[in-house]
Parts: sequence; C-alpha cells; structure tokens
Amino acid sequence: MNENKQQQQLKKRRKKNTTDTSVVDEKRGGVKTKGLKEISTSLILLEDQEKDGREEFAKAHQEERLQFEENHKKKTSAMLDCYSKLHEDYHEDVDRVDGARKRKARANVFAASNATAIALASADIEDSISGGNDRTSASDKVPATGPQRRLWVKHRSKDWWDQCNSPDFPDEEFKKAFRMGKDTFVLICNELSSVVAKENTLLRDAVPVRQRVAVCIWRLATGEPLRLVSKKFGLGISTCHKLVLEVCSAIRNVLMPKYLRWPDDEAVNRIKDDFESISGISNVVGSMYTTHMPITAPKASVVAYFNRRHTERNQKSSYSITVQGVVDPRGVFTDVCIGYPGSMPDDHVLEKSTLFQRANAGFYKGAWIVGGSGYPLMDWVLVPYTQQHLTWTQHAFNEKIGEVQGIAKEAFTRLKRRWGCLQKRTEVKLQDLPVVLGACCVLHNICEMRNEDLDSSLKYEFFDDEMVPEISLRSPNAMKARDSIAHNLLHHNHAGTSFLS
Repeated sequence: MNENKQQQQLKKRRKKNTTDTSVVDEKRGGVKTKGLKEISTSLILLEDQEKDGREEFAKAHQEERLQFEENHKKKTSAMLDCYSKLHEDYHEDVDRVDGARKRKARANVFAASNATAIALASADIEDSISGGNDRTSASDKVPATGPQRRLWVKHRSKDWWDQCNSPDFPDEEFKKAFRMGKDTFVLICNELSSVVAKENTLLRDAVPVRQRVAVCIWRLATGEPLRLVSKKFGLGISTCHKLVLEVCSAIRNVLMPKYLRWPDDEAVNRIKDDFESISGISNVVGSMYTTHMPITAPKASVVAYFNRRHTERNQKSSYSITVQGVVDPRGVFTDVCIGYPGSMPDDHVLEKSTLFQRANAGFYKGAWIVGGSGYPLMDWVLVPYTQQHLTWTQHAFNEKIGEVQGIAKEAFTRLKRRWGCLQKRTEVKLQDLPVVLGACCVLHNICEMRNEDLDSSLKYEFFDDEMVPEISLRSPNAMKARDSIAHNLLHHNHAGTSFLS
C-alpha cells in the first residue's frame, strides 16, 4: 500500500512539473513573439522614415534646381534687356549726331551762299557806279578780267603729301606710310571716287580724291593724332577729322558689300576643302574669334564698357568695345559684328549678332564655324573640350581645333599690326567707332586679297581675351557630333601628337 501511495505521489509530482514546464515555455514563446513584432515594427518605421527623407530631399533638390534655373533666366533676361537698351541708346545718339551734322552742313552752305551773293551784289554795284560815271556806249565797254572773290584760307605746307603723291616716290616707302602699295591705293581711290569727290566752288578749291583717301588711310595706319595729320597733309584739323569719317563711311557703304560678305556656294565649297586640308575636319566654313578694341572712358554706361581683364593686365582702368569676326582660310573676314560693350562675354555677343540670327534660320545647316573656349557648343559652332581631365582623343581634337582657331587669331593680329589706330585708345567718338572699325576690316580684306605684305617692323603682342561661357553646352546632338569627329580624327591618323611633348 505504501508503495502504491508513493508511486501515485511521484506521478502527481511529474505531472505538475510537466505542467509548470509547459507554462514557462508558453510564457517564453510569448515574450519572443512580442520581441519579434516590436523589432519588425521598428524596421518598418525606419524604412518609412528613410523613404520620407528621400522624398523630402528629392523635393527640396527639385525646388532648389527650379529656383536656380529661374534666377539664371531672370539674370540673363536682365542682362539682355540692359544690352538692348544700350544698343538702342547708341543708335539714338548716332541718329542725333548725324542730324546735327547735317543741319550744321546746311547752315554752312547757306552762309557760304549768302557770302557769295553779297560779294556778287557788291561787284554789281561797283560796276553800275563806274558805268554811270562813264558815258561811253555799251559797245565800247570791255568786260572785267580781275580775280574773283574768295574766302581767306590759311596757307599750310603739304610738301610731304606732294612728295608721296609724286610718281617718282618709291613704292616701298609708300607702303610703309600707307600699309599698301600704290596699285592698291589707286584701286581704292577709283572705287570711292564717285562718292567722296567734291566740286570746286567760287570760295575755294575742293580737296582732291587721292588726298582725301590718303588722309583717312594714313590716320588709320599710324593712329597718329589729328594735329600731326594736319601738318602732314596741309589741311585743318577739323577738315582732317571730317575727311576720315567721310571716307570711312564711303568704305562701309561702297566697298563692304563687295569685299566683306559671306561667300557664295562655290566659294563655300572651296573654303570647306581648304579647312579640311588644314585640320582634317570636314564642313568647316569659318574660324571665329572676338577681340576687344581699347576706348576712352565713355560719358554714359561706363560700367558696361569696363574691361576687367584688360584692367588687371594693364594695372589701370581699361574700357573697350568688341569686334567679332569670322574668317576664311586666308584670314579674310567674311562676317563681322562690331560695337557691343567690352563687359559683354563672347557668347552674349554671338547671340546678339546677325550671324546667330542667320544660324537660327537654318542658314548654316550642315556646316561648322569653329570657335574658341569662349563660345558654347551648338549645332553649328564647334568648340574644343574644356573639362580638366581629357582623353587622348579629346586632346588630339583640341589640337586640330586650335589650328583652325589660330587662323582667326592671326587675322586679328595682322589687322591690328596693319592699322595702328586699333592698338591704342582713339580720339574717335564712341558713336563713330563702328564705322571706323568696319572700314579697317574692309581695307584689311583688300590688302589680304591683293597679297599686300606687312612690314616686319610692325609689331603687336596679341592677348587672348576668351572667357568660358556660363552654359558651355547648348545642344546634346552637337556633343555627339563632336565626339564622332574626334574619334574619326584619331582613327584616320589626322590627329597629331604634339600635345604629348
């Protein structure tokens, strides 16, 4: 009996222990499940927070980008509006000055006519008085043969010009003085004769055509002050100033349409072949560059004409206007854009030019105009790579682009060497400068077409004025085309390796 009781008690104890163990296991399992749920919930919350953070960052980045683009557009628009207003003011000033000049000319003509009428009337009165005292018949009167009345003119020596105008004057000396030979000078005189020639009057003799043209060309060639021009040619200072502007205007109106114009289709094909033989790049129709011409500080819009790079180089305040030019393989200008303020970067000058307007109209479709790093890459403007780390192919491409770009730089160097007035600040007023600079470009073309050599003593140190534009890429298609050209240059062994040395 005792043994049965002990066995029953032992079974009860085992059953109780088993029950307690199961309860503990159930409690432990519940704790573990609860912990796993809390961990999974925390992970989900963290993922949601990270997702929200990414969305907020993307939204903030997008807003910041839109704000940047909007500010850039406003800034660009404000600058373009400012330059447009400056250009309009410039044309208004030019029109006002031209009007004042015409009114002054009419007043001078009227005054001269009155003086002539008074002189003739005085002569008639004297004749009538003498005729009243003399009672001879009309058939016995002899017409007067005395000298005519003329305005008093100060006598000035023009020995220097008479010597230069002599047929015996050496051609080499003539070329040193006027930067061209006698034949080229005669050609220009003949072309301008019908426009600049003046007739003799009762008051004074007109300045001959050759002397008029010579005054202008010598002034442009040497850049000497009008006081010295007056002494060389035996004319008044104001007369020399007037002749320079008149002849420059005649060159712009008569010679520019003939000697500075975009080439026709036949000439374009010849230009493409010449550029391809130089660089290995096909369909290049021109090399483009923008340079600066120094001027005196203008009375209005001084900040617009301030040239920071020239100021830093010269260590004094410098002001300038821009001249954008496109040249052919010979260095002859085929397009120019003159007169925008010196603070305007190259890409903004390009956007303001007629060249850009023709390009937007599809005039240069399928052709390239090579520019420097100061221009953006566009569907018709081919520029070098400007990033810091370049591949071998890109280096080789930049080398060939530099050869084409060098033609435009050399053309501007020869332009400034030939015409000394472009090397220093001139006495010409700001509103007259585009006419004078345009005349220099036309005369440069005539000299280059006629193979007029430059005197080796004429020196000019060329400074590169290029600035990298804010937006250097305007066309993704142009980027692909440039990469293809660079690859073909290297693939066909057109690219050099001088950049490795």
